[in-house]
Amino acid sequence: MQRIRLRYTKRGRLRFTSHRDFQRAFERALRRAEVPMAYSAGFTPHPKVSYANAAPTGTGSEAEYLEIALTEPRDPETLRALLDESLPDGLDIVDAVEARTSGLADRLTASVWELRLDGVDPVDAQGAVEAFTKADTVEVQRMTKSGVRTFDARPAVVQLETHSSQADRPSDQPCAILRLVVRHVTPAVRPDDVLSGLRAVADLAPPVPAAVTRLAQGLFDEETGTVTDPLAPDREAAEALTAQPAAAATAPTPEGSA
Repeated sequence: MQRIRLRYTKRGRLRFTSHRDFQRAFERALRRAEVPMAYSAGFTPHPKVSYANAAPTGTGSEAEYLEIALTEPRDPETLRALLDESLPDGLDIVDAVEARTSGLADRLTASVWELRLDGVDPVDAQGAVEAFTKADTVEVQRMTKSGVRTFDARPAVVQLETHSSQADRPSDQPCAILRLVVRHVTPAVRPDDVLSGLRAVADLAPPVPAAVTRLAQGLFDEETGTVTDPLAPDREAAEALTAQPAAAATAPTPEGSA
């Protein structure tokens, strides 16, 4: 059985699709592309697809991940192109590798988010960011199935900074761009929780809903402060396997051997 890991996006209006909506669209794409899927056992077999840490409905993303299991081997890039053609524009399959390591979900420990705050002056946003990062605790509330839950959003936030330029602004209206790096903890701290925290510590309230996009997710590198590519170990393992036969072919023949 071959396992393929895919990175896909949610862009434009399709950021409003729910995770269940994407699941249905992806399963239709698997059928259109005639992918030889492995199926679960039981009375209602389902294609073996593992989804990892999906972005909330309403947020865009450049870095969503899933893994599929196949009954016949396929070239990852060819499979990526076929699936991408079978999905609507905005749900784009942008990367594919053969799974050669374990624990993809374990490598998704942090996310990089961009928060676009139209109508917010960058100077006001900078002041709110400084208040948030200097705070020891930032308590926020979220409505859950069991009622309102209060938790501290501050420990999960690794980085929060303003990141704006004139090129980011479509008009003369003020616009602040925030860059957020957040660890995946329990309870999960989402971009809207950080926005609630900015409102709590600095009374920052954008006049329109923020446009939120996940730029990356993976392991957080403590030394560099970056989030690494979770598919890189699979690529490195594939390159190592490719290099082994080449090295064996060029190895010198011992003297006296036939």
